[in-house]
Amino acid sequence: KFRFLDKLSYIWDITTCQRVKKLKGHESFVNSIGYSRLGKDMICTGSDDGTVKIWDRRTRGEVMTFTSTYQVLACCFNNSSDAVFSGGIDNVIKMWDLRKKDVSLKLEGHLDSPTGLELSQDGSYLASNAMDSTIRIWDIRPYFNGVDRCVKLFQGHQHNFEKNLLRVAWSPDGKRISCGSADKHVYIWDVPTRKLLYRLPGHLGSVNEVDLHPNEPIIASGSSDKTVFLGEIEP
Repeated sequence: KFRFLDKLSYIWDITTCQRVKKLKGHESFVNSIGYSRLGKDMICTGSDDGTVKIWDRRTRGEVMTFTSTYQVLACCFNNSSDAVFSGGIDNVIKMWDLRKKDVSLKLEGHLDSPTGLELSQDGSYLASNAMDSTIRIWDIRPYFNGVDRCVKLFQGHQHNFEKNLLRVAWSPDGKRISCGSADKHVYIWDVPTRKLLYRLPGHLGSVNEVDLHPNEPIIASGSSDKTVFLGEIEP
């Protein structure tokens, strides 16, 4: 997931290291990219132009455009790829239904802009990281019958005046949640207990992106200090 300042998004072939497709259509910075879990052909992008666009890498041009009122900072598909979640500076996370072409769900609770969205591996929960320095986990199952879809809240990491787009990541088994922080550390929590497991130092700038290896107890982190760290954690 990258922020593209030229208003474009790109698809690269990792085998040849060649660019194979350029996605042109946004009128301002592209802040977020999400991939469909079904076939990997569908892509969603969120932009400062206030839109979420859906793309099919097999066709030319966007497939669909959803217009939000404010800048979109984060986006991702749901598990069945028939809806897209987006978050922006209105503090509300919206679920856009691709069939109805409208908002079918709003997740409200953050006090500042969501900057990262990540779907759990089983597709039942959505994690959101926001500039209010909280991570929230939302129950997005279609037959939810509770009062509040926000089922977990995590605190400790920091957003600051830099307003960087800090992301969030799940472990493959859904038992851990992780994010970077403006205080130059990587945070990892235990989801069931909400206990902070790790506060990993080393970076010299804001940690903006983290990712947990799908098979090994390894975490990657990317920072404003222009470095990527790989670290091993207890499984």
